[in-house]
Amino acid sequence: MNRRDLSDQQWSRLVSILPPQKPHTGHPNNDHRPIINGMLWVNRTGAPWRDMPERYGKWTTISSRFYRWQKAGIGQRILDTLQSRANSQKHLDWEIHYVDGSIVRAHQHAAGAKNSLAEQEALGRSQGGFSTKVHIRCEGMGKPMTFVLTAGQRHEAIVFERLINGAAIHPLEGGRPKQRPHRIVADKGYSSRKIRAYLRRRGIRHTIPHKTNEHRTGPFNRALYRSRNIVERLINRLRYEKWAENYLAMLLLAAIIASL
Repeated sequence: MNRRDLSDQQWSRLVSILPPQKPHTGHPNNDHRPIINGMLWVNRTGAPWRDMPERYGKWTTISSRFYRWQKAGIGQRILDTLQSRANSQKHLDWEIHYVDGSIVRAHQHAAGAKNSLAEQEALGRSQGGFSTKVHIRCEGMGKPMTFVLTAGQRHEAIVFERLINGAAIHPLEGGRPKQRPHRIVADKGYSSRKIRAYLRRRGIRHTIPHKTNEHRTGPFNRALYRSRNIVERLINRLRYEKWAENYLAMLLLAAIIASL
């Protein structure tokens, strides 16, 4: 087994929430475990599907299952279940959540997209070139909570409320979903009166440094702010894809592994 394939412990947590191995009609599916390991190999390397090592099986089988699961929303359902499990076991930190945005260079084959298609596929021009921006929120221990994709030139503050309003965790035993942390930690890109007022109305504390042109002073917990590298490390584990929906599916795959 490749050292970065699913461990036995990860597989035991995942296997019960995967789609049935044998469909209602037709031939049984190839075993899920090597299929998912093949998806993870592509996620790690960024290589084309057809370059996948033969030990994972036929690349056409693995890629077709990836796209089929993406269209069926299976990745999101798996992540939702893992998050609900983690929350019921007190493995999610609701004291502090981190938000950040990062520019990801677009796939080389996406560079010729027309303007209307580029916007639809979260593609745009930024200082990093033709790119997509990934906006992410994670909990205090680095587990991903939710993602938003925009064109590369979009400012982080535009999607801040979507990050906070996303990732409602539904308890396994029923009851009201949990959504809001006690504190948000973010960089200066999120420093605005609108964002601070939004957080105050919802009773969420914040550790966000003021910009130099805001001319504001006051207590600021620098030690707490330095812990923001948790979300930066999470972003470094992500990768690109040609189409926005497939890129989001790859983000979900990485989030699932990070949640096991």
